Amino acid sequence: MSLTFTNRRALVTGAGRGIGRAIALELAKQGVAVACLSKNEASCGTVAGEIVKAGGKAAAFPCDVSDAAAVKAVCNKITAEFGPIDILVNNAGITADGLLFRMSDDAWNSVIQTNLSSVFFFGKTLGFGMTKNRWGRIINISSVTGLMGNAGQSNYAAAKAGVLGLTKSMAKEMASRGITVNAVCPGFIQTDMTDKLTDEQKAGILTWVPLKRLGTPDDVAHLVAFLASEEAGYITGQSLAVDGGMVMA
Repeated sequence: MSLTFTNRRALVTGAGRGIGRAIALELAKQGVAVACLSKNEASCGTVAGEIVKAGGKAAAFPCDVSDAAAVKAVCNKITAEFGPIDILVNNAGITADGLLFRMSDDAWNSVIQTNLSSVFFFGKTLGFGMTKNRWGRIINISSVTGLMGNAGQSNYAAAKAGVLGLTKSMAKEMASRGITVNAVCPGFIQTDMTDKLTDEQKAGILTWVPLKRLGTPDDVAHLVAFLASEEAGYITGQSLAVDGGMVMA
């Protein structure tokens, strides 16, 4: 099925690598102009360069998404230089794993700020502009860990579960203005993080996955592109897993 996008502009956070990169490239393939944002200017610049080289429209914007003032400033810059954002993909995230009793306050706070508070910062700032246009798509990248929890990741699980609740509340607040808000929950996806796992560790993971393979960043990007399209206009407030069947409601 071909997807419909009409002169749309997207912002993808955490666009410099992995899932964020795949999302930025997929939206660009669909004809969407993409603002690529990450903390590392070189990485988001590389992805924006790939898009432009392929004939698309993109620009790179560095930002620490955990900093509310920095988010507000970069959103103003993007709107002024790139144009109003129609599609927001909150993908930026970090991990700082550790058992609850050994977890530092800094490890807790940094993950909550980056993975959860950033969704609030961008949603509040760019979502307001969408309400004026009475059209918008917000896709928040959560995780299956937010659905089921995980030992040694209490900070990450709390943040990603928080994203799910925030998504539902945003969806209810913004629906009357033609804005849909949904969450995507990736499972085990093949990225630079999973590349560090041993074959034995990967085999153990796959015992939990009915499809018996790791997902790819493109598996996630295809769903995000659909949710961002005109065709997904009657889907909002949902949490959709891309996990090979690992979590079944």
